[in-house]
Amino acid sequence: MKKSSILLIITLLLFTSCASKKYKNVTYLNETDEKTEQPTLNIFTPKSSKHTNNQVIIFVHGGNWNSGDKKTYNFIGRNFAKKGITTVIAGYTLSPEANYDDMAKEITKAVTWTKEHISEYKGDPNEIFLTGHSAGGHLIALIGTNPKYLEDKSIIKGIILNDAAGLDMKHYLEENPPTNKNEYLATWSNNPEEWKDASPIYFVDEKTPKMMIYLGSKTYNSIKVGNARFLNELNKYQPNVEPIILNKKHAPMVIQYIIPWSKRYKEILEFMKSKS
Repeated sequence: MKKSSILLIITLLLFTSCASKKYKNVTYLNETDEKTEQPTLNIFTPKSSKHTNNQVIIFVHGGNWNSGDKKTYNFIGRNFAKKGITTVIAGYTLSPEANYDDMAKEITKAVTWTKEHISEYKGDPNEIFLTGHSAGGHLIALIGTNPKYLEDKSIIKGIILNDAAGLDMKHYLEENPPTNKNEYLATWSNNPEEWKDASPIYFVDEKTPKMMIYLGSKTYNSIKVGNARFLNELNKYQPNVEPIILNKKHAPMVIQYIIPWSKRYKEILEFMKSKS
């Protein structure tokens, strides 16, 4: 990367940080375990006093369920906050210390914590949206569909999937049985019933929150296949949903959010406004 490009990115990040206030490593779990580091949230609010009772977006990062860190994505929090959105960047326990079910339960608790406490951070508890990239997209889709997680799905106003992985994990693992590679046995087990339980596609219904879907045209084939299968099922209940196809590979699908004026922000804010 050219030195001028690096300086531009640093300038952008410094500029956007001035327009928001950050609350770092906020605890959202009730459990206490001295032997285990508990996941936390980073919360970003608009600094301007005129921004109160904002719409809220919760971002869940990817990383193949065994890597990633919420602090890497603080730029998303800053950029949304600059646009008047109270933003939560959620951390969660990774594989092999946790499996998909543990992760989904933690993200569920992050959502319910946000519902109960976000008014303390200029957020409207009745205007909560979820977004996630890759594995994060899987987790938010799972808790928004599988009824074992959220008792009341209506607390989620909408879901924005960004090159989401794992939407039909059962189909993928039937063709690619899990091994210890990438901690997949720890994440998914070797039980096909668990694979189905982990797959949002099998739980889509009329109560599924309204969705917006981004997909990279150069992403992994498994993500293309999973999204196509999922969309076919989703369209039975949300026939107007069409994926926004971008000419990008998998990682650039989230890296693009570094740019504060990325068109993605405008599109997502329009979606959020339409569902409020």
